[in-house]
Amino acid sequence: MAIVLSLFVKLLPLYVTVALGWVAGRYLEASGRHIAGIMLYIVTPSVIFSGVMAAPLSTEVLLMPAIVFGFCTGISLLHLWFGKRVLSDGTASIIPLAVGTGNTGYFGIPVALLLFGEKGLALYIVCMLGTTLFENSVGYYLAGRGRYSARDCLKRVARLPSVYAFFLGVILNLSDFSIPDVFMPLFDNLRGAYSILGMMIVGMSILNFRGLVGNVRFTAIAFFGKFVVWPVMALLFWWIDSQFLHFYSDAVYRAIFLVSITPIAANTVVIATLLDASPRQAAGTTLLSTLFALAYIPVMVAIFLR
Repeated sequence: MAIVLSLFVKLLPLYVTVALGWVAGRYLEASGRHIAGIMLYIVTPSVIFSGVMAAPLSTEVLLMPAIVFGFCTGISLLHLWFGKRVLSDGTASIIPLAVGTGNTGYFGIPVALLLFGEKGLALYIVCMLGTTLFENSVGYYLAGRGRYSARDCLKRVARLPSVYAFFLGVILNLSDFSIPDVFMPLFDNLRGAYSILGMMIVGMSILNFRGLVGNVRFTAIAFFGKFVVWPVMALLFWWIDSQFLHFYSDAVYRAIFLVSITPIAANTVVIATLLDASPRQAAGTTLLSTLFALAYIPVMVAIFLR
């Protein structure tokens, strides 16, 4: 019970940040689109690069984001196929981002630090990189296909710096390079901006708090994929590997499970805003999932991670 209450209190500042974003968008006419561009092209690649540089890389560690990336891709394609058959308002292209990834950074990092400590946090961040790479490659491509041709989408994905930041970080890390101490405060500040601006964009994208659900079918598909299918897949991986393969430790299973129970990613709103692909629907559903997670995550942690 203590861990549930502690997590509940820990998550409250995130909701205050969303509310501040709403105030900025409603009364200060702040542009979520401009901030989304800064997030996607500057802040997110910087966070990925510094995270990879700080990780203790090995074959097993490098496979962790690949496993998470595979889960994201498989779940997203399954729900995109289903979404195209039940959604007729053009929102199906956002379904892969809504269900495939999660708010693993802004939301998940504080929870991981509380649950796992500094050592476990490093493993969690490596797993988290799989969701971030998905957002900035397959997820972005599938979202763009709702408005652009395959060729145009590939061009847009090729211009995203996050994938390049990941591979540059891997190369430099394996070559025993490290970030100079003089630049460490810069990357620390960018991580802070990543969390604050990411959650504020959710609030900025909402003109009012009425009708947040929007298309009920979209919200139902997104919630089912994110809060049911993803955790089931993570638990299935946990059982199979622990019983038969013995490739990873409990710490990795727990990290992947935490990735699976985070709410819909705020970057879903970032990408939907940049692509003008139903950003209000994405923002409303993301906010609802974030509110739902306030109770959902502590309960899931108490059941599976205690």
